Amino acid sequence: MHNFASILDYHSTQRPDAVAVVQDERQLTVRELHERVNRLAAGLSGLGVGRGDIVGLLLYNRPEFLELVYAVNRIGAVFLPLNYRLSEDEWQYILDHSRAKVLVTEPDFVASTDRIAVGLTALDHRIQVDGDAPGAAWTGYEELLARHPDARVAPVDVVPDDLQRLMYTSGTTSRPKGVCITYANLQAKNLAHIVHFGLSAADTTLVCGPLYHVGGLDMPALGVLHAGGKVVLQRKFDPVRTLDAIQEHRVTNLWLAPAMVNAVLEVPGRESYDTTSVRFVLGGGEKTPEPVLRRVMTAFPNAWFADAYGLTETVSGDTFLDREHSLSKLGSVGRPVPDTLVRIVDDGGREVPAGELGEITLRGPKVFAGYWRDEKATAAALRDGWFHTGDIGHVDEEGFLYIDDRKKDMIVSGGENIATPEVERVLYEHPAVLEAAVVGLAHPRWGEVPRAFVVFRPGASADAQELREFCRARLAKFKVPGHFDIIAELPRTPSGKVLKRNLRDLPTERLA
Repeated sequence: MHNFASILDYHSTQRPDAVAVVQDERQLTVRELHERVNRLAAGLSGLGVGRGDIVGLLLYNRPEFLELVYAVNRIGAVFLPLNYRLSEDEWQYILDHSRAKVLVTEPDFVASTDRIAVGLTALDHRIQVDGDAPGAAWTGYEELLARHPDARVAPVDVVPDDLQRLMYTSGTTSRPKGVCITYANLQAKNLAHIVHFGLSAADTTLVCGPLYHVGGLDMPALGVLHAGGKVVLQRKFDPVRTLDAIQEHRVTNLWLAPAMVNAVLEVPGRESYDTTSVRFVLGGGEKTPEPVLRRVMTAFPNAWFADAYGLTETVSGDTFLDREHSLSKLGSVGRPVPDTLVRIVDDGGREVPAGELGEITLRGPKVFAGYWRDEKATAAALRDGWFHTGDIGHVDEEGFLYIDDRKKDMIVSGGENIATPEVERVLYEHPAVLEAAVVGLAHPRWGEVPRAFVVFRPGASADAQELREFCRARLAKFKVPGHFDIIAELPRTPSGKVLKRNLRDLPTERLA
């Protein structure tokens, strides 16, 4: 099977002077990107990085992120994008669990990296993008490239099941799980999106979501690069700059999480921007209300809003709502892309008739290989040839999928998944807390924020601010509860399971 990095070799012979990557005033042609990737691949090889080694990327959106994707794959290594919004404790866990050999980061995260590196026995190299290396333990990114000015590194041969990347997802456990994405997974996803959306060298994707997320990286940026198109990067999402970029670069497609959609629609003077170049907007994460959908259609008059369903475990984008049915099938996330099967099953794994609720299961070459170093979670998710998502939905008579509930207890805040046990785990560490349960609380901007219910130990107490600061020191900011409820006891089933549906129904204003 061809290494994903080899597609850059092809495009460098076909369209070497075409612009491949743009960020602000900086741009790279295909030839320039190809040359830098080869030099970087040689530099990483010189550090002893090779087949199967894990290379962590703790970076904001920037061209170097994409250079690393190609270069790491080129030498047979595996890249691991890290969510820059996580806490040091979370970064340390992921890097330790993955046994990452290299971490590439930028100045904002150098101090954090130095603090957590002490406990990372597998981490051999730290590389800094921008500026000189900050110390003996570090290597400068450009310095690494400068060591190999004329390098040409042949892409390592790979087989379909070789790992292309690791992506850690919150899942539904107290610690993130490493999703093993193979070359076969990536190729199936890229080709499915190329076919479904007719991606070509004429396409320009705006990446305004984070590249550490499948939305930013795969919906459909890597597919567009595969097809020979251009990617415009926004360092961090900004709704005004998003509209500026669409107008300036004649963007043809972009992915927007629900909170991002709302932010773009609320930009003052939005009507004055020329967005006629956009032919489709990719959505997903939650149902899009009809008023919002109609506003999107007005904001992007030549586009359709392709509401989607997908997961990190399937490299995203399993179903899309097509233009023809965007209103007639309102609320649906569409039908599957090529080579992807969707089946709704009951608790016994039996397929249920159209219209009946059940668990959404998926099958096809996009489905991941399993969870990194977690046989139990892998066996639970991959059963009888199907990936059991844990999401509840139904299909209609025409095969359109509808999502009726999210993964059990999952909170989606601003497009980010938050597993409630992660937050509960931290709350249980507070000396005053006897029990804790976390659910989602509706929020006008973020869609949801965590809401914590806390039972104190006898004679102990703490106020909401103390609990909030305790969480902030141990969790990413977006995971910190936005509301704390102090209650006498948690509602439970006879078997002892917390009845979170009861907690969701409680009004915040009547609780202490």
